[in-house]
Amino acid sequence: MDVDIGNALASVASPGISREALERLDERVGQAHERIETGRENHEHGYAALNLPERTDPDEIRRAVDPVADAEALITIGIGGSALGAATIVDALEGDTEMVFLDNVDPDWVTGRLESLSLAETAINVVSKSGTTAETLANFLVVRDAFEAADVDWTERTIVTTGETGPLSDLAERHDLPKLRVPDGVPGRFSALSPVGMVAAAVAGHDLEALLEGAQAEAESLSGSLFECPAYAYGATTYALDSRGAGINAMVPYAESLETYAEWFAQLWAESLGKDDLGQTPVRALGVTDQHSQLQLYRAGPRDKLVTFVAPRDRSDRTIPETEVEELAYLGDSTLGELLEAEFEATEASLAAASRPNVRVELETVDEYELGGLLYGMEVSCVLAGELYSVNAFNQPAVEWAKNATRGLLGGGEFAEADAVAEKTTLRVER
Repeated sequence: MDVDIGNALASVASPGISREALERLDERVGQAHERIETGRENHEHGYAALNLPERTDPDEIRRAVDPVADAEALITIGIGGSALGAATIVDALEGDTEMVFLDNVDPDWVTGRLESLSLAETAINVVSKSGTTAETLANFLVVRDAFEAADVDWTERTIVTTGETGPLSDLAERHDLPKLRVPDGVPGRFSALSPVGMVAAAVAGHDLEALLEGAQAEAESLSGSLFECPAYAYGATTYALDSRGAGINAMVPYAESLETYAEWFAQLWAESLGKDDLGQTPVRALGVTDQHSQLQLYRAGPRDKLVTFVAPRDRSDRTIPETEVEELAYLGDSTLGELLEAEFEATEASLAAASRPNVRVELETVDEYELGGLLYGMEVSCVLAGELYSVNAFNQPAVEWAKNATRGLLGGGEFAEADAVAEKTTLRVER
């Protein structure tokens, strides 16, 4: 990925960062780079995720999915990082396999998704590192029951992606199910370039090697200076703008295929950096759709936002038919791609004209290689920002609190967090 931070400079934007301030910050980026490289070399928790491009084995993944390679649909059962990375990859790339991600336990929604599928032609991938994630295991039990009710042998259609030990690992051993290992030291939101994120891509027939090669190329761009490394440039700029008041980061891809990527980014940014009263709030939007619904706020609302655009340089195109309507005649000389590019450039210029900070992230096109680079680059940007904030980007204590409360409410043990639910303050307004 390439990054243009020109519209985030203080000479253009408010809040913004001056070139001199960036050069001072670059000293800290160099120190953070050394810490990141040490973490990678020692395969420390979290930092180990940045070694996935050279450690993930595509052949192992393909062997595991081979028994269901003919599936017309794949149900991925996971939540958070156990689903969003996989969804980002397959939603960005064209494929014939129908992809269903059960990452919510809304009963009506789950029932509707299952009823829409021919289960005899459907495969299952259940993903949980611990094998004890309540939402994932609940949905897996529901899916398994649906297969049995349809007289379909779920054991012939199921892949398990989990840790070395735990209930799901035991289940795989008991039923001789294909099992892939969630790599050690890799938090879920950093696992897109592992079996966690790549099983769905393998079932869909996507080029796993190209995904990893694109990520590896991004890894090889890491250096001790933000002026030489796109990922570090983005991470450092977001940190600097946040410290100057831009506490909201609106991620706006200008490609429909990257809409799910914005969701993946939101988890990565929020769960990794939201610690100790620090961190930007990620907001998801989609160009052109949301420039007609949110741009008003970004351009004329509080000066507390950074807008990040992500756009491919090359995309397929379609001619706009000519029309006899005089006011629309100019469209007949254009294509949808040209219209989209004009909308993008106009939105970017609109923000700059109002001195609102924005950053452009560019890909050559949306394919496996470029997508791998984008995912890896944003992971590195996040890790660098964590170093600059001096927070642990790899834990999620607030999430664990809620997990404990949920388990306690469902009778899964004694948890003090569950007791806090009964202490809720209420002020009801009823009709």
